[in-house]
Amino acid sequence: MTTPSPTSPAAIESLLSILDIEPLEDNLFRGRSPQQSWQRVFGGQTLGQALVAAVRTVPPERAAHSLHAYFLQPGDLTRPIIYSVERVRDGGSFTTRRVTATQHGRAMFVMSASFHKEEPGLDHQEPMPDVPKPEDLPSERELSDRMIAQVPGSIRSYWERERPIELRPVDVSRYFSREPRKPEQYVWMRATGALPDNFPLHQCVLAYASDFSLLDTALIAHGKLMFDPDIQLASLDHALWFHRPFRADEWLLYAQDSPSTHGARGFCRGSIFTRDGVLIASTAQEGLTRQRASAYVPK
Repeated sequence: MTTPSPTSPAAIESLLSILDIEPLEDNLFRGRSPQQSWQRVFGGQTLGQALVAAVRTVPPERAAHSLHAYFLQPGDLTRPIIYSVERVRDGGSFTTRRVTATQHGRAMFVMSASFHKEEPGLDHQEPMPDVPKPEDLPSERELSDRMIAQVPGSIRSYWERERPIELRPVDVSRYFSREPRKPEQYVWMRATGALPDNFPLHQCVLAYASDFSLLDTALIAHGKLMFDPDIQLASLDHALWFHRPFRADEWLLYAQDSPSTHGARGFCRGSIFTRDGVLIASTAQEGLTRQRASAYVPK
């Protein structure tokens, strides 16, 4: 039997199925979680499903331009998530929705999202960082085959798992060195299979992917990894702004940095570019970066 690639098209098909949440009633939807080895629901999944719920209550000529979310409780993988959409405002140009995700009778996530009817206006953007192109970097399979025996078991199991988003870090040296360094990283990413020509779906897939590696950037300044057992890492909030059209199944560069960590919280920012340098989205996130009391010596 052939071992599936971490970037098997089956993984993106599973993601699309998970994002296709079930309508229960007007403004009410039910989402499910993949049954895998995560201890809790992945934050990007909740972001993506909540955005799907909001999109389904908005006229198709209006596209999401921003969302702001708070993670209130860890998500339970064994239970469905109920998404309730409040139609806050339907204006002449903008539409606002508030989504509450509930499990076990309690809110575990809330999100406000704003939608805008396309119109002309001023235009400028920051330039994309000068980094190697994705085809000049090893694929996840090549990295896995080359380095799997050298990395800790927690990272090894992550690399071997099928995922719907392929990630190609520009620099993987931090996984083998525990020296503190400037808290920034650059990661190319794309969906592992072709997506339909449905821009709101591409936005929801990007919302899902935008939670990958962002908070981990705060640990670079301290020579730590998100897999270290003496680190407790969890998203507290997440903001995402959509600037320009894009496809989530084409290569996107996720440029990330962390201006601050303090009081067991890390703050991180991200800029997302197409391969030809168009800035299509920006992110910001604060998360728990708590050190556990038990000592840990990396091997």
